[in-house]
Amino acid sequence: MQAGTLLDADGDPEFMTSLARGLAVMRCFAERARPIRIAEITRETGLSRPAVRRCLHTLVRLGYAEQVGQSYVLRPKMLAFGYAYLSSSPLVQRAQPLLDALRDQIGESCSLGVREDDEVYYVGRAEASRIMSIALRAGSRLPLYATSMGRVLLSGQPLPEQQAYLRRTHLVALTEKTETDPKSLLRIFSTVAEQGYAIVDQELEAGLRSVAVPIRQGGQVVAALNIGTQAARLSMADLRSRLLPALRRVASDLSRGGLFA
Repeated sequence: MQAGTLLDADGDPEFMTSLARGLAVMRCFAERARPIRIAEITRETGLSRPAVRRCLHTLVRLGYAEQVGQSYVLRPKMLAFGYAYLSSSPLVQRAQPLLDALRDQIGESCSLGVREDDEVYYVGRAEASRIMSIALRAGSRLPLYATSMGRVLLSGQPLPEQQAYLRRTHLVALTEKTETDPKSLLRIFSTVAEQGYAIVDQELEAGLRSVAVPIRQGGQVVAALNIGTQAARLSMADLRSRLLPALRRVASDLSRGGLFA
């Protein structure tokens, strides 16, 4: 996260720099599942130490954060922001019961994701078992290029936007199988758009396979559904023959009607 991109007003007289600074500080907490110190936030945001300290002081005074020794943690009051979105989104409201039913049917973890800030944000989750080293839940974020949902979301974008995304993204090899070559990724996005699904085989984490399909509204890809499983439990053929048809049925249900009305 760079302050130059988050906090640049671009000459907009209505832009509140102080609010942007506070939100940048809050976002740092979302990057880590542990207490965080002023020095870390300063490095992450590019803000001055006094500015970070004032933001944290304000969050503490308002009850959204708490100081523990030299570190800071969020308070439960912060949950109101996330749950306000989850409880008001027609997409999430319709999808969660379908995710739960799909998990019960196939015995695998299912997720719903949307694109925000060049990442896939998990907005729905029905977990059958822990399949990753990190816990995934609503609010989790993962890179677009190395995930099945991310590739589905990118496949729905025009080629210039795909190219721009790859230029501004640091493509890190998360496993020995992760594809990081921009030209190869563009070919993958094209294939995903043609076939209507994406499969990622141990590119995000060793031992993890996933398959994802798009949710469309007005002909546009607005979200993605996926199923994740252990590679040792299901073969690539099983993903295509058993999981993909079930996933497509749910996506079809969600794509019909006024999803965002």
